[in-house]
Amino acid sequence: MEFEPVIGLEVHAQLKTHTKIFCGCSTRFGAEPNTQTCPVCLGMPGVLPVLNRTVVDFTLRMALATGCTIAPESRFARKNYFYPDLPKGYQISQYELPIAESGRIDIEIEGRPQRVRIRRIHMEEDAGKLSHDPQRPVSRVDLNRTGVPLIEIVSEPDIGSPAAAGAYLRKLRAIVRYLGICDGNLEEGSFRCDANVSIRPRGSSGLGTRTELKNLNSFRFVEKAIEYEINRQKDVLLDGGAIVQETRLWDSSCSQTFSMRSKEEAHDYRYFPDPDLLPLMIDTDWIDRIRQTLPELPDARRDRFVEQLGLPAYDAGVLTSDRELADYFEECLADVPKPKPVANWIMGPLLGLLNTNGITIDQSPIPPAELAGLLKLIDSGAISAKIAKAVFDEMAVSGRAAAAIVNEKGLSQINDTGAIEAVVQDVLDRSPAEVAAYRGGKTKLMGFFVGEVMKATRGQANPKAVNELLRKQLEG
Repeated sequence: MEFEPVIGLEVHAQLKTHTKIFCGCSTRFGAEPNTQTCPVCLGMPGVLPVLNRTVVDFTLRMALATGCTIAPESRFARKNYFYPDLPKGYQISQYELPIAESGRIDIEIEGRPQRVRIRRIHMEEDAGKLSHDPQRPVSRVDLNRTGVPLIEIVSEPDIGSPAAAGAYLRKLRAIVRYLGICDGNLEEGSFRCDANVSIRPRGSSGLGTRTELKNLNSFRFVEKAIEYEINRQKDVLLDGGAIVQETRLWDSSCSQTFSMRSKEEAHDYRYFPDPDLLPLMIDTDWIDRIRQTLPELPDARRDRFVEQLGLPAYDAGVLTSDRELADYFEECLADVPKPKPVANWIMGPLLGLLNTNGITIDQSPIPPAELAGLLKLIDSGAISAKIAKAVFDEMAVSGRAAAAIVNEKGLSQINDTGAIEAVVQDVLDRSPAEVAAYRGGKTKLMGFFVGEVMKATRGQANPKAVNELLRKQLEG
């Protein structure tokens, strides 16, 4: 029997507010444990939560960016469960009346467009964090994260493969970063994903029993965990077993999922409206104000790069996958209005440098203005493309401008045809056998002659002039 996977994702994005969702405590990451708390986020008796308006603004931005229907009235609910990092014994979330529903995100898989529907987006507070002592049976609780604002983005089970899940998550992360509402940092936990995975006989419309996968803190692990779980469920069914609805933990060290606990249903949490918070009323004026603040989003920016700048769709997709990368490209383009050469340098040497050093574009040792300076030297003929790569490497290490490096090391391109012609003649005089072979029909030896001239000029001779002068001498 052939099976097909059915995948839905639940993504928690931590909002980039300065204070928590229901109190004035800081949301700064990395503070000493339990130093960013107050009676409200600790759930002390007699305190009342007050909703942070910026949280609503950010959530509305996400709802509009994903085409959701925004509810004129939404409510907060208490999600009741016990865990040591949940001081109130419940989490304030939204349940029956979320702020936004029925959105969508468009992705592309192997050149084919695909739409993933969004079931709902709602606001909630984060819980604290447990750290487990590896030497002793002791766990410590840090409540700094308690009350940090989150939005949960729940997809419909429209995702049909691990690759599609990865593409959806990357697009979602790009959108929240473009909007400026979340930094999208998976390692720090500000962008987290749980995957609901089931399989069914290929071509059927029913849904199989699903499992929920947790501890997915990278795009690669999301794809690997889903793939493992699909294969595990296939093996269970083909062996005559039944899938158990449960929560499973992904262990990246052995690339397997392990049973964590039975899967909870909504009724297990005994949701009820939070009596301390009024219904949230959102009018059209509020929505219109937020709509006016939306930036150009990834898909629109990609389309503009293709239609107005003439970039290939692949290049435009890479450059717009990250807002800071697209900004870097456009800053370079303002100084050097040649889209394809600028794109090639960014997608080639620059991204190679960033990947090698494990840094992001905003940490680049070469600012956009300095890369533009290097490209201007190439464009003016001051240096060759080969010399430019060596200058780029020096810029990455020293942080110095391209022009200063070229001047100091005497790397300017030799454009004087008289000087180049003298070197060409010397190379030909030293290579009579090769000259005779070339004139006898072995024209591939042109590469040998070019290489010898470039070697003699330390790569500084104008390549176009070298080729022209060699042909003139050999074929004239």
